[in-house]
Amino acid sequence: MEKGTALTIQADERGLSAREVTISYGGDPIVRELSIDIPHGGLTMIIGPNGCGKSTLVKAFARVLKPVGGRILLHGRDLGGYRAKEAARQVALLPQSPVAPDGITVRGLVRRGRYPHHTLLRQWSPADDAAIAFALERTGLVELADAQASELSGGQRQRAWIAMVLAQETELLLLDEPTTFLDIAHQYELLELCGELHREGRTIVAVLHDLNQAARFASHLVVMNEGRVVAQGPPDEVLTAELVAEVFGLPCDIVPDPRTGTPMVVPHARHPAGEHAPAGRAQVADRA
Repeated sequence: MEKGTALTIQADERGLSAREVTISYGGDPIVRELSIDIPHGGLTMIIGPNGCGKSTLVKAFARVLKPVGGRILLHGRDLGGYRAKEAARQVALLPQSPVAPDGITVRGLVRRGRYPHHTLLRQWSPADDAAIAFALERTGLVELADAQASELSGGQRQRAWIAMVLAQETELLLLDEPTTFLDIAHQYELLELCGELHREGRTIVAVLHDLNQAARFASHLVVMNEGRVVAQGPPDEVLTAELVAEVFGLPCDIVPDPRTGTPMVVPHARHPAGEHAPAGRAQVADRA
């Protein structure tokens, strides 16, 4: 496990990294002098309290936000030096809560992933059809390809967005809170798909809120707090009771997941067995 804010590790020429990056929305910095390497070929999960800079960092990795200080490197080259389509052929972003255009079909949505590959001289080709067919098959959406995106369930719709970024045919996928608004079964379905894509060689970075899900699926866990990386490494080394209490303010035990053996957070009861919440709090709960 590595701790601190200025990690002096050599940039992976094949990967994505940040060097002393500061990011702001115009006021106080959200991310402060952050340095990190994203392991090439890894499934990196970024966790941390609300407002700690997780999504902000991912947006900077995708060129949605430009750092006010420091550098983001893609394959050892400053990300700002890439042309937009050049970068989009290498890094794909699934943002939080994307909205599909009215009337678009699943196939039409997935087709949008091919735009970075088109130029004035290179328009639609058999390679585009092959990429779309692969993305639909990989996400289990072949039979829904001609359905309206607006008619899909939440889990199906999220898979359609994943298919779009798969059709983009990038080696690196950035997923910003991809399980938001999904029910528990669809959350695990999506994370299993991410695990499969990772095992097939994709580099994936995902922002998650659920610590147990992150620990179960990540090959590399990054913990952020107050705009900085406070710990990173294998989940079984990073996720400790002391760290969860310090970063999230949650007293807990860390035990092995009975299915996977990965770290599992078990929060302490706020009130020991046999005790009850204060009367005032119970009354408020009854009125809720």
